[in-house]
Amino acid sequence: MTERLTAAAVQSRAGLQDWRVLAGRLHATFRTGDLARGIELVRRIGEIADELDHHPDLDVRYFRVHVRSVTHDAGGLTERDVRLAGRVSAVAAELGVAAEPARPQQLEIGIDALEIPAVRPFWRAVLGYKDPQFPGDDPATADLVDPAGRGPSVRFQRMDVSRPQPGTVHLDIHVPHDAVRARVQAALDAGGRLVTDADAPPRWVLADAEGNQARLCTWEAPEG
Repeated sequence: MTERLTAAAVQSRAGLQDWRVLAGRLHATFRTGDLARGIELVRRIGEIADELDHHPDLDVRYFRVHVRSVTHDAGGLTERDVRLAGRVSAVAAELGVAAEPARPQQLEIGIDALEIPAVRPFWRAVLGYKDPQFPGDDPATADLVDPAGRGPSVRFQRMDVSRPQPGTVHLDIHVPHDAVRARVQAALDAGGRLVTDADAPPRWVLADAEGNQARLCTWEAPEG
């Protein structure tokens, strides 16, 4: 089996300054400025992917192209992702397309429940989601995934006791490790509050003015 690499090993690799590890995948966003150049970048990425027999997910917008890579059969990041990322960055530089390393993010929906088997079928049906079929469908913590590969994954977290508020859904926003503190401060400046940073890194728990929670997450290992 292909050897999986840790997030730290990938993020510290030379030549990957355009890329950030988020939720077990390698992400990069390139500002193309117009659709024609974005399509050309995608065409060149397609050539690289076919040559390497390793195909990333691509999201094309008018001003930007987002690239996401993982080795599905290994259930994580491998040298194949590192090799692809380096080649993509080289093509982007050749085309004069700049990367935006602070822009990538990955959204997950977290559902806290006392009895996960009682609520999981509902969320699977109402979202039209599926169980992960491959190790690399999403990080190991994902319980349901969008079959189209566009929507956020869903993760269930078991609670020991119920909370006083009626809702127990929160958002997990995976952001670049070198941008998370600025994002935390922006949330606080916008009227939010810090619930806890006891697990930071990799998680900062914040809430809005009415107590709805979000967690900002990075790949980093807990300090200590």
